Amino acid sequence: MSGTNSRRTTTVRNLPLHVILIVVGAVMVVPLLYALLSGFKTTDELSRNPVGLPESWVTSNYTGILGSGTFWRLVGNSTLIAVATTVLVVAVSALAAFSFARFAFRGREVLFTVFTMGLMFPFAVAALPLFLLLRSMNLLDNPLGVILPQAAFGLPMTIIILRGFFREIPGELEEAATLDGCGAFGFFWRILLPMARPALGTVSVLAVVTSWNNFFLPLLVFTDSTWWTVPIGVQQFQGQYSADTARVFAYLVLAMVPALAFYSVAERQLVGGLTAGATKG
Repeated sequence: MSGTNSRRTTTVRNLPLHVILIVVGAVMVVPLLYALLSGFKTTDELSRNPVGLPESWVTSNYTGILGSGTFWRLVGNSTLIAVATTVLVVAVSALAAFSFARFAFRGREVLFTVFTMGLMFPFAVAALPLFLLLRSMNLLDNPLGVILPQAAFGLPMTIIILRGFFREIPGELEEAATLDGCGAFGFFWRILLPMARPALGTVSVLAVVTSWNNFFLPLLVFTDSTWWTVPIGVQQFQGQYSADTARVFAYLVLAMVPALAFYSVAERQLVGGLTAGATKG
């Protein structure tokens, strides 16, 4: 009897948390479901029946976009820029975090503080100087004009996460590797990086998602539609088909699918890396 009462007490205590989770889940899922169903309607039906199920299930809204080479070019551009940004920011941040975590040198904490201050530096403040710099370097309408600044703005958070993880690696492990003839870079490459896979996976997912959702920087750099990314394509499509609301909804859903698919695959890696970091911390 006491066990039943204990379970009931636990259920009552957890009830507010369950209600909050259900509400948050509904707030996130309902708009996506509404957009998905709206994409299967005509604009006239959407105005007459905005919340009901589609009457005729118009699939041409989706198939027309999927058959467009422009849409797939946007997806390819976003993928290229996101992958290149992630590789660059993770590679540079891993080396920097290794130096901050495993080496003692004069000015280390001051330099690390300078990096952390980058978290408080809004991109909007740097927009004009960055545009002038990229123009002087002839990087406008060039994917490097987006990749390099994105990597630079992603360094502070990535270094902070990796440094905390690297510092938790036991020093005895490094001493044993040194006795076996392994140098500093060898220890970093052969031992530290394999052990840091959860943290590397976490920062990689964050870098990909941040790059994929970036709108302002590609808009600033790309004037030629050849290198437009998905967020810019969404804006242009909304302007072009502003009267065809149902088709705009279909485009928005398809634009979200790659990011949602990637996150669903990488979600375990992201949560696992954050959990590992919390456990070590």
